[in-house]
Amino acid sequence: MPIYEYQCEKCQQVFEELVYGDETPACPACGAAETRKLMSCCAHQGAGGHAESSCSSSSSGGGCAGCSGGNCASCGH
Repeated sequence: MPIYEYQCEKCQQVFEELVYGDETPACPACGAAETRKLMSCCAHQGAGGHAESSCSSSSSGGGCAGCSGGNCASCGH
């Protein structure tokens, strides 16, 4: 049961959800059923115990491939 990152098409809220099968969750902020799964970036622990992200800040908007900058729960951009 993986946790996926979604964005609401109506209010643009980004949220994470534990998903069973092929279900698509409703937006927790506005209740809209029109949500889309985002591409999340992964993070790993680097030398010295600091978390490092595989997201590139040079992509459009300055965020990872999933958020395009502005409000990403995975990478903080």
